Amino acid sequence: MPTRILLEGRPGVGKTTALRRLSALLPAGAATGFTTEEIRQSGARVGFALETLAGRREVLAHVDLPGPPRVGKYGVDLGVMERLALPSLRPAATGEAAGQLVLIDELGRMELECAEFRDAVDALFVAEVDVVATVHVHRDPFTDALRRRTDIEVVHLTAANRDAVPGELAARLRQLRKDTW
Repeated sequence: MPTRILLEGRPGVGKTTALRRLSALLPAGAATGFTTEEIRQSGARVGFALETLAGRREVLAHVDLPGPPRVGKYGVDLGVMERLALPSLRPAATGEAAGQLVLIDELGRMELECAEFRDAVDALFVAEVDVVATVHVHRDPFTDALRRRTDIEVVHLTAANRDAVPGELAARLRQLRKDTW
């Protein structure tokens, strides 16, 4: 049975950092997916960039983007999801990459505005792939449904465990994939 993990934590606890550390601890090319990162100007957050594990990067959301959609003060460029996020997920979601490890940062309000992304995530969580994804603690119908599934483990990321979790997950994934890594 594939490993399916949601790293859940409050904003700012280090979910993105934990996922990036996990990726860095894995063999090169072992995972596909993406991370997000705050864009700051003069110390203030003004947007978010999406970066694939292969290194492609674009602005996902920004205060200067008109939207729609808008999430809070940010306009969201759903084209970034289509150009970057979806291509990094589709091979695993469609079964072309059985046994693949997919890292997703994050299943958040901005990303979930993209219906095709929601569909791809649904497909991933029933495919024969391992998935580690980050989620906020706030309630959302999509992520709440994932949390209720019995085949998904929720790992609560806190300031106390955030430094240890990436290494623990990497060791666990290496053990599960000892024949392929």
